[in-house]
Amino acid sequence: MLLGCHPDKPDPKNVTVKTRSEVAAYSISGTPLYANVRSPETAVKQMQALAEAQENYDQDTSNIDFIIWLGRRTAYLQRYQQAIDIFTRGLEMYPNSARLYRHRGHRYITIRKFDLAIADFIKAADFIKDSALQIEPDGIPNKVNIPLSNTQFNIYYHWGLAHYLRREYALSTAAYEQCLKHCNNDDLITATIDWMYMALKRDGRDSAAVNLLSRISLNMNVIENDSYYQRLMMYKGFVHPDSLLQYKGDADPDMKYLALATQGYGVANWFYSQGDSLQSKEILNQVLATDSWAAFGYIAAEVDLYYWP
Repeated sequence: MLLGCHPDKPDPKNVTVKTRSEVAAYSISGTPLYANVRSPETAVKQMQALAEAQENYDQDTSNIDFIIWLGRRTAYLQRYQQAIDIFTRGLEMYPNSARLYRHRGHRYITIRKFDLAIADFIKAADFIKDSALQIEPDGIPNKVNIPLSNTQFNIYYHWGLAHYLRREYALSTAAYEQCLKHCNNDDLITATIDWMYMALKRDGRDSAAVNLLSRISLNMNVIENDSYYQRLMMYKGFVHPDSLLQYKGDADPDMKYLALATQGYGVANWFYSQGDSLQSKEILNQVLATDSWAAFGYIAAEVDLYYWP
């Protein structure tokens, strides 16, 4: 057994909003980060999905897909260390699994263990080398219910992010260059170019950053990475920075804070690149005022403020 207990089948009438009593991770500075409060509807869906994943795993504990889904569904409930343990035990059975290393590395980023994440992505890239593109199923389907990412993309994308969060911008750029080779749709291109652009700017390679933006156009078909696309439109001068701090989506507070964390970090970066460090710092603090501490933009804001001169 990878888990010591089974999640019960949730009853929507009996699910209550979770209190913020569970420490799920620690910030860069060592501050406890608590599992976010979820609505009863969201809690029901997540618990049902985890219960199904656990049931599948119990039927075949050696099935690598069941192990991965058990870990992913556990992580969606912000039980990140438990998810890491699941992936680790899976690796004891499948020590050459690029997918297990990819997912564990992702969650090492979430809990701010960037060195461990990088080590996992190095192994994942080696094990998947020369393999055909592997489509990765979505844990949370997009609006067209079509998976857009692939395992190779996710390995290099998160690898580049881990180096960015360690402020190793040349290494981050190198990983994103590899990532672009596995971007086969506009969503993946925008996500990769956004982080690569910021890494180039931080590395003082302004001309290369500007040239990279030539790959971004007004008629791209972006389905789920609109926050990254809007940031890129801002860098190109088509979107005013203030508009990115105004959430225009649905009423789901989780999506609102996630979008604000993602777009807010891009806006803060833009002001920083313009020499306005005061405005940049103010927006970074606004990002940290949200509850989306697992979002990449939030983690990056946390790192920037921690190392702020």
